[in-house]
Amino acid sequence: EVQVVESGGGSVQAGGSLRLSCRAPGFDVRERHMGWYRKAPGVECELVSSISSDVGTYYRPSVMGRFTISRDNAKNTVDLQMNSLKSEDTAVYYCAPGDPLDVGNFPCRGLWGQGTQVTVSS
Repeated sequence: EVQVVESGGGSVQAGGSLRLSCRAPGFDVRERHMGWYRKAPGVECELVSSISSDVGTYYRPSVMGRFTISRDNAKNTVDLQMNSLKSEDTAVYYCAPGDPLDVGNFPCRGLWGQGTQVTVSS
């Protein structure tokens, strides 16, 4: 069973930073396309950022220049450094393996992990 554990969420003021971490106890994150998604109330599940097995990265335009996705091979985690946070970044953040074109909005249903809440106050 493919599962992940997300951590690092919290409450911060606008302009602050958080670092999310996605741990994968049962598989090697280097071998999978990994994505960070988010779900805010009234908004559809969004792909925030992804990193492929060959370390290609994607960022949605609204987070480009503020967020950085990376892999820690020693810890087997995929991390999301979030800087200059805005109130519109408030959401539950989920991590999931798989090509984002294939997984659709399933990551935000908690099928792989429970997610971690990020709350940004202005």
